[in-house]
Amino acid sequence: MSRTMYVTMALGMGLLAGGARAEGMNGVPAAKQALVQRVLDKMGLESVGLQMLQAPVADLLRQSRVVVQSRVPADKQDATMKDITAEATKFVEQESPALRTSTHAIVQASVAPLLAQKFSEDELKQLAGILESPVLAKFESVVPEMKKTVGENVAKANAAQIQPKMTDLQNRVGLKLRAAAGQ
Repeated sequence: MSRTMYVTMALGMGLLAGGARAEGMNGVPAAKQALVQRVLDKMGLESVGLQMLQAPVADLLRQSRVVVQSRVPADKQDATMKDITAEATKFVEQESPALRTSTHAIVQASVAPLLAQKFSEDELKQLAGILESPVLAKFESVVPEMKKTVGENVAKANAAQIQPKMTDLQNRVGLKLRAAAGQ
């Protein structure tokens, strides 16, 4: 299937999904629809499709790097990885707009009616208030630091117990790999 045909189909499906949104939100008061949109705007669901695209591309780049390092002459490795990375970046840039459009349509067609159905206007106001809260934003900005602190302290508290066992595991795996490779 040609790329143009694929994009046309994807956009067509997005338009159909957009039509489903209008049907799914029929009978929902405009004020409630606005609250649903406030909640959706803060949820970050629009990035799901892009993340789904970027994850396998990142895996492809990691795998490519391993292959390049093991099979490409050293003097050509940097240029090869630069070329592969450029191809991957170009792919993501080309596919992102249609994917964003499709993701938006799917969110509007499936999540918006669900929120409208499951939550009252008052609950949506509360939820929007929570999601828009400066306190929540501040808390979310501190979460990476908290996780880092916990990780560092877990590593310190358990390193003496885990590290010798990890070294032993690495040695056992190395022996199995050498045996499998016939060395």
